[in-house]
Amino acid sequence: MNFPENLRYTKDHEWIRLENGNTAVIGITDHAQKELGDIVYVEIETAGKTLAAEAVFGTVEAVKTVSDLFLPVAGVILEVNPALAASPDLVNTDPYGKGWMVKMTVRDPADVNALMDASAYQALVHG
Repeated sequence: MNFPENLRYTKDHEWIRLENGNTAVIGITDHAQKELGDIVYVEIETAGKTLAAEAVFGTVEAVKTVSDLFLPVAGVILEVNPALAASPDLVNTDPYGKGWMVKMTVRDPADVNALMDASAYQALVHG
C-alpha cells in the first residue's frame, strides 16, 4: 500500500495536501479505496460551502456500500474534481493523483500539520 510522505492523513482515511499557502487538495487514501472496492459514484455538493473539521463533505458509493467523506480541517470547499462525474474509478486507480476529490481554502494551515503523518497513518492502518 502507498503512503506518500508529503500528505497528512485522518483516522477516517482521508488525505490532505497543502498547496500555495492555505489551499489544499483532499481525497481518500489507497487503503480506503481498497476497503471500499470498485467506486461507482462520487457525490459532492458542497462547493462554495464553509465546513467544520470532520464535517461530511460528500459521499462515495462503491458496489457494496456508501461511505461518507469527512473534511480533515475547517475551511471553504473551492472546487470538486470534475473528472469524477464521468470516471469515479479514478479514485481506485489514482487515489493520490487524478482521483482527488475537492480543493479547499484551509482556515488555519497549522490544523493540517496537526494531522497524522505517513508513518502514523501506516501504524493506524496496520494496527
